[in-house]
Amino acid sequence: MALPSEGNQLINVVVLLGAAVVAVPLFKRLGLGSVLGYLAAGLVIGPFGIGFFSDSKSILHVAELGVVMFLFIIGLEMQPSRLWKLRGEIFGLGVAQVLVCGGLLTAVGLLAGLSGPAAFMAAMGFVLSSTAIVMQILSERDEAASAQGQRIVSILLLEDLAIVPLLALATLLAPASNADHGNPWLQTGIALACILALLAAGRWLLNPLFRLLAAAHAREVMTAAALLVVLGAALLMELGGLSMAMGAFLAGVLLSESTFRHQLEAEVEPFRGILLGLFFLGVGMSLDLSAVVREWPLIVAGVVVFMLVKSVGVYIVARLLRATHAEAVTRAALLAQGGEFAFVLYGAASDKGIFDAHMGAVLTAVVIISMALTPLCVLSLRWLLPKPAPSMDGVDVARDLDGCALIVGFGRFGQIVTQTMLARDLKVSILDIDTDAIRAAAKWGVKVYYGDGTRVDMLRSAGAERACAILICINDPRAATHMVKLIKSEFPLVRVVVRAYDRIHSLALAKEGVDFQVRETLESALVFGEAALRAIGVPPDEALEVVQDVRQRDTERFELEVAGGLFAGRSLLYGNMTSQPDGKNDRPDRETAEPAPSPSP
Repeated sequence: MALPSEGNQLINVVVLLGAAVVAVPLFKRLGLGSVLGYLAAGLVIGPFGIGFFSDSKSILHVAELGVVMFLFIIGLEMQPSRLWKLRGEIFGLGVAQVLVCGGLLTAVGLLAGLSGPAAFMAAMGFVLSSTAIVMQILSERDEAASAQGQRIVSILLLEDLAIVPLLALATLLAPASNADHGNPWLQTGIALACILALLAAGRWLLNPLFRLLAAAHAREVMTAAALLVVLGAALLMELGGLSMAMGAFLAGVLLSESTFRHQLEAEVEPFRGILLGLFFLGVGMSLDLSAVVREWPLIVAGVVVFMLVKSVGVYIVARLLRATHAEAVTRAALLAQGGEFAFVLYGAASDKGIFDAHMGAVLTAVVIISMALTPLCVLSLRWLLPKPAPSMDGVDVARDLDGCALIVGFGRFGQIVTQTMLARDLKVSILDIDTDAIRAAAKWGVKVYYGDGTRVDMLRSAGAERACAILICINDPRAATHMVKLIKSEFPLVRVVVRAYDRIHSLALAKEGVDFQVRETLESALVFGEAALRAIGVPPDEALEVVQDVRQRDTERFELEVAGGLFAGRSLLYGNMTSQPDGKNDRPDRETAEPAPSPSP
């Protein structure tokens, strides 16, 4: 009888993994983000979709460990000194946002006819934004470490801490018949004792433990120890009546300055990713479509009003605390939703009799839908916040220039090229579209003008028709090729020298008739190769001869490819296959060599 049960469990695992593997890449390809993919997949396979799963709460209970591990990794990045620097944002910005948004949403609940305690609990549950969703989006946008991202992280941390007093308030606001008569002083003492125990373990136990385990050279034991720290800290906080996520975060902070920090992060990360994805799947499964159908006017109104009012509150607080309009709008879009802690708070409120099960289901649906809409709110920023025009302070637009060489692009490549021109006392005109780079160049005594080399009018203003040569040093192969076509059409007598991205780009440039092109990594790779040969004991003369041979072969191969296509010169590549299709040796010569697997170097 055990085999069918085990088989069913395996089917469930396969369905979960299959849903994630199909939905997440599809949604990311559509530009909707991985979070919305997980939520949609959970909705499809859950009890209110196809019905593979009937109990989403059991999955959510396990998947909450993903949020716990996520906060542990966040804690690892938050050294105590760094947290101290963020104290103003955490306890200033965070508290202000919770109070303002809580007050506004409570007023909405009262206007909707809820009692005072019910309106307050409904509001505060929605105030607690989804740490998992927001941090995932910040990570995908590579903004978690930015100043704006750090302020959002600070708000999320304060909201996570706020769940503790809010759960205590749920007990105090409960009707007399449902009140929990436990001793609040005893509960507070237990919570403080758990926090002190965790701090003591982090201060005097964890580092010696990991040194001992590292000396054993057993990778699986380090993995087990990392999970033990995360789950043990979470369990300790839960026993103290606090948030598991808070315990994991504190454990991460305590280990943030440990020499084992990076190893711990590497050990926990795979579990964090899988369980966090499972959490989003569980949230999607939890959306009761039958309740949505029955109460859709109320739920839709709740989603729209709560998200709109909370966004306004977030924006007001951000602007009052001197954030820019763009940052305030971005923050409002990211934090407009309710979060996973709302489920905990609403469950506690229902258990205490503050509102009934029907109201709890409606509010839960509102939170889940708001979480699902968050990636779409973030996508809307593309239209709400058009890319600002670059600041032209201290920047001159190219007009009536007359340098003998026109250099387009003043990045890493263009800066070195410019030095060769200036060393010969040549008059050069330099264009770039990055105003920050232009201002930085002026500090080093180099005059760079603002100008887009893909526009004919800009090229004319920069003196392209009077230049002896135009040097294209940008790192965008498509823009470089387009620029070459413009120059060859409008200024056919000017010599064109181009930085090529790779071999394919080089061939495209050769077909456009450029006077010279060079792949941006070719010469540096040859110098590197020569140094590597000498480092492993090859005599300097022989190393130089080898590099000259490779350079010559590359030149000959390129000439063959220009005439006969990309694979025409592949016999000139050295390969490392032990046997070729025809059984020939893998050391090719110029007549008999077999092709190497990759034609693109």
